Amino acid sequence: MRQFSLALLRHISSSTAPALTETCRLHSWHCFTASRPQYRSIVPPHSCQHTRTESTAASQHIQDLSGPEQRLLNKLYDGLIGGQRASLAECITLVETQHPRKKELAQVLLQRVLAYRREQESRNGGKPVAFRVGLSGPPGAGKSSFIEVVGKMLTGRGHKVAVLAVDPSSCTTGGSLMGDKTRMTELSRDMNAFIRPSPTSGTLGGVTRTTNEAIVLCEGAGYDIVLVETVGVGQSEFAVADMVDMFVLLIPPAGGDELQGIKRGIIERAELVVVTKSDGDLVVPARRIQAEYTSALKLLRRQSKSWNPKVVRASSQTFEGIPEVWAKMEAYREAALASGELQGRRTAQQKVWMWSLIQESVLCHFQNHPGVREALPHLEERVTKGAISPGLAADLLLRAFSSSSSSQ
Repeated sequence: MRQFSLALLRHISSSTAPALTETCRLHSWHCFTASRPQYRSIVPPHSCQHTRTESTAASQHIQDLSGPEQRLLNKLYDGLIGGQRASLAECITLVETQHPRKKELAQVLLQRVLAYRREQESRNGGKPVAFRVGLSGPPGAGKSSFIEVVGKMLTGRGHKVAVLAVDPSSCTTGGSLMGDKTRMTELSRDMNAFIRPSPTSGTLGGVTRTTNEAIVLCEGAGYDIVLVETVGVGQSEFAVADMVDMFVLLIPPAGGDELQGIKRGIIERAELVVVTKSDGDLVVPARRIQAEYTSALKLLRRQSKSWNPKVVRASSQTFEGIPEVWAKMEAYREAALASGELQGRRTAQQKVWMWSLIQESVLCHFQNHPGVREALPHLEERVTKGAISPGLAADLLLRAFSSSSSSQ
């Protein structure tokens, strides 16, 4: 396996050198344009120091961008920073695209937005200007109703709220199944709120690979609270915890033997557990579940030195407990900022998502390798007929990749 890893690394570094060079050019584009008057105010001077030696490459790439492409990026950026919801929607569509050239343009746009956000944070004493909250829970927990009630309350208090609702994808059409935006009718009409439903497109973690970039765009557009709703709940569904400041788990009452059904992996990542639908005949079951979860959380190892996970009850129908839930979220944010854990968490999350994207890219590169593509149909046929085991077929494919990579 070590030999295969080395061969894979050698092959990727040799065969993708032009692509990496192009990526470096894209990343340095915003620094090159910083010398132009219209960009000087949004790009910190220190961000261009490490790219001085790449000025030639940057100059070449700025010539590669056509006039319409430059005008498009300027229009999207100006509209985004100006808080236009239509421009934000277009920017998210751009980062979600699979078109090779548009993906490059999306990275150029993201670099400019990141520079703008860094300037905002420096003015804020190095602290994040937005609060990211991830919400997950089993189907029927009332996530959409909860988000709408909380969102309306926050916009009424002067906040700007962005909701990234990640829905399961249809195997037939590839679109979203749940349609969260249609279920948040009041919030979707609020001018201080932005709702973006996104299909998972087969992503196992319940969040798309571009969700993290969409969060950055929402913050650049001036939304100080970003709520990310994920699909379902389970061991693979807490990927959202690696891109938000606080992870909230929503659970419904009267769902059976709750403690037996707890997924430990998801519970350990939750900073707050909200028992929803705590009204009417469900108040008594909700209180019982609150007590059970409170006891269960005491047995788990703490993830934070400055915060103990809390369990609260709330009702989206009667609004009871909603202000208390937000008060707990604010208390967590203040504690995390004071201890420096929030800033450290964001730094670690960037590394996690970088390696996640690398894994996806490496897998795609492996699948598109000529040696693998040549051997794959025959090996798949033998596996389906039971002639060889899947493990042996995988070893043979890895060997085909490794041998052809070594010979190049």
